[in-house]
Amino acid sequence: MKRLWDISPPLFNGSPVFPGDTPYRQRWAASIGPGCPVNVSEITLSPHAGAHADAPLHYADGAATIGDVPLDAFLGPCRVVHCIGVGPLVQPEHLARVESGLPARVLVRTNQRSVVDRWVDDFSAFAPQTLAWLAQRGVRLVGIDTASVDPAASKTLDAHQVLLKHDLRVLENLVLDEVPEGDYELIALPLRLVQADASPVRAVLREL
Repeated sequence: MKRLWDISPPLFNGSPVFPGDTPYRQRWAASIGPGCPVNVSEITLSPHAGAHADAPLHYADGAATIGDVPLDAFLGPCRVVHCIGVGPLVQPEHLARVESGLPARVLVRTNQRSVVDRWVDDFSAFAPQTLAWLAQRGVRLVGIDTASVDPAASKTLDAHQVLLKHDLRVLENLVLDEVPEGDYELIALPLRLVQADASPVRAVLREL
């Protein structure tokens, strides 16, 4: 069988989310016992918890919900690029060395080790011009191993606006710690949440 890399962080009570966002919570609505043959849990969470796909609705009123977004961008050939220690923004020059034969999906690793148990706000993000540079080369989906393609303090969300302009799909909060740089098959399908601005995904890479 072809090797799989699970690039989704664990989700649990206390999983980090953007400050002010709805945290992950789980409780047991039913438990096996007299008169009850099953365990049933109840989950409350932001759709931006863990690995997730943003919908255009997240950054543009009246835009498509995640349930309306076509799925094809979330499945197919993908390139993982290591940009560890590049600083606050991934610039086009950080990706130029892997430009040849670039597939339609690009995931960028910026962390030596992803932080999955607490919030950090000094993470790396994309420079807006980098996303435009990728779109000009036929990329249709971008991903990053941090909480957002924009810096945590951004109020204008310039990188997200480039996603909107070029109709790019996006994955955030990936964990690429164990993934060598190279080409893979990406499988990261969002749920069909017909009113939502994002969806959790179980993102995996499969060797070609």
